[in-house]
Amino acid sequence: MTEEITFAVLGAGHGGQALAGYLALKGFKVNLFNRNPDRIESVKLMGGIQVEGEVQGFVSLNLVTSQIEEAISDVQVIMVVVPATGHRFLAEAMAPFLKDGQIIVLNPGRTGGALEVRQIFKARGVQAKVIVAEAQTFLFASRVTGPAQTKIFRIKNSIPVAAIPAYQTVEVVQSLRRALPQFVPEDNVLKTSFNNIGAIFHPTLTILNAARIENTHGEFDYYIDGITPSTALILEAVDQERVKVAEALGVRAITAREWLYSAYDASGRNLYEAIQNNPGYRGIRAPSTIFHRYITEDVPMSLIPIASFGKMLKVPTPTMDALIHLACILHQKDYWLEGRTVERLGVQGMSVKEIRELVVVEKEEETKEK
Repeated sequence: MTEEITFAVLGAGHGGQALAGYLALKGFKVNLFNRNPDRIESVKLMGGIQVEGEVQGFVSLNLVTSQIEEAISDVQVIMVVVPATGHRFLAEAMAPFLKDGQIIVLNPGRTGGALEVRQIFKARGVQAKVIVAEAQTFLFASRVTGPAQTKIFRIKNSIPVAAIPAYQTVEVVQSLRRALPQFVPEDNVLKTSFNNIGAIFHPTLTILNAARIENTHGEFDYYIDGITPSTALILEAVDQERVKVAEALGVRAITAREWLYSAYDASGRNLYEAIQNNPGYRGIRAPSTIFHRYITEDVPMSLIPIASFGKMLKVPTPTMDALIHLACILHQKDYWLEGRTVERLGVQGMSVKEIRELVVVEKEEETKEK
């Protein structure tokens, strides 16, 4: 365990640049990948990334590339930091080049991310013995502030992570915590998936603030101004549906308010107060358009899998269903056609016991190997 760990960060958006810069500032070897070379051109020209905020400094990276093979070659940990709609593309792209012992972490997995990647690797016939894991949330509240510049507004206190199957989680955490001590083991990927708080905040706030976003082009603080006592009531209704679907799977999901307490040290008697008392949200602006990943990602990759599990388990999700319906109207598309349904996650028709066995010990695979 004395060997220095090496990282590939896949994705050079708000999260990817922040994570790559943060890891490099801590002295780790980091490769940064983005499939669109234009996104990383400024990092190449500047010779690195300027990090501001919670940590500061200019840092160079080991490699900046749009070639997936060279990005993940000879690294121990592959940190996937793209919207969940990009997980499938990256899983298919990296599949031919994976090597034994590599750890792939989705930051975050949203809902069903590790299940989806596992299904893709199986379909692609990946023989390398890799570990697939997902984080419950992203480590930072961060934004790209200029060419090769990123600002980390807040580093969260703890980031639950789980591997599929769950017995590999310890190995993942041991590797990650050498660089990122905020990562802590979670029970399994059902818990990380159903503790996906972005599923609650992002689509709900964007849909409820659609007129304000279109009128101001996002010129307001997304969380502080966008959440009023009334919108907080709707957030809490969506949140309770998520908790009930998780409960049907035998998972005790934390509420959004509990998450704010643990991730940010926020305090308050209700969700509205906890949000307003969270300094980490101050200064984070709203999206400039409703055609944003808060809908394009979080509806198909967060709300739909929760609602789909709810339908299979006969747990009503009326508020969530209404938000999905509104998103489809706003974007004039059927998000159910591309979302992570139970069919696409490979669990349709499975009992709760079978689903839990799959994510904990993956018995069906062990039986085949024997």
